[in-house]
Amino acid sequence: MIEERYEEPVNVFQLWMKQAGYADTTKKEYVREVRNFLAYLDGTELKHVKKLTIVSYLVQEKEQLSDRARNRSLAALRSFFKALIDFELAVTNPAQEVKKSKTERNRKPIYLEQELLALTINYIEGKYQERNIALLLLMAYCGLRVGEVHRLNISNYDEEKATITVLGKGRKWNEIPLAPEVNQYMKRVVQQRIQPYRPQDEAFFISQKGRRLSIRQIQKIISEMFKQLKAEHAELQGLQLSCHKLRHSFATLMLRNQVDIRVVKELMGHSSIDTTMIYTHIHDEEKKHAVASIRMPDLQTEINVR
Repeated sequence: MIEERYEEPVNVFQLWMKQAGYADTTKKEYVREVRNFLAYLDGTELKHVKKLTIVSYLVQEKEQLSDRARNRSLAALRSFFKALIDFELAVTNPAQEVKKSKTERNRKPIYLEQELLALTINYIEGKYQERNIALLLLMAYCGLRVGEVHRLNISNYDEEKATITVLGKGRKWNEIPLAPEVNQYMKRVVQQRIQPYRPQDEAFFISQKGRRLSIRQIQKIISEMFKQLKAEHAELQGLQLSCHKLRHSFATLMLRNQVDIRVVKELMGHSSIDTTMIYTHIHDEEKKHAVASIRMPDLQTEINVR
């Protein structure tokens, strides 16, 4: 009965996300979050939902979760009510007034130092080594999201210009230049590309079964690489490394190399420079160097003079 009551707004939300170009994984996660919230409402009409309702839900139902998980739930609800407003099923967005967890803003992205990042290629092996190295390079040295790598088509790659055109969040197209080394691997992938199961399939990365390489398959390839990397580098044992950490590493590397933050924003496909700002974290060695650069007085001499 409750599911029937909310069937229309859920369908509208799914249509809205599809139209807005949300990634499949995001769509599934957001719909799950929204369904949990609707179950919590227990039949209450959406027009009666207030800011207090959202806060109560996050406090009561998400108490055991991390700040990051609660913020993800809030993001789903904000998008849900925004969709309802766009389709004239609501007039206000009660989730928009709820503040995100402040601790989330202080969370430093996990990334690999430049030396370790360069070593990662050595841990890619197997029959499809060059294809898998290209996957790694696109995330580690071009900053692509795993979903963007998954969606990449042959027509998105320009060998002569050494660029790829990426369909990012919000259906925004972004042209990314490729370093010469990356372009060389992309050429090899095209040359060695497996014949697709369906001749019309334009997928750039093809699995051994002739289908577009799935997000899960890409994650598995990178996960295996990280497993081997960790086995030889004890300092990485406690880190949660993933495809997205390669993207973090790219952004951090760009900013360390004094690349203008506005350029990094465009390369990363961020809608706001505030998102790019999280990568401006300061390294411990940089702190030490900054302190060491201060010319201190000879404290022992000062004491003796007194």
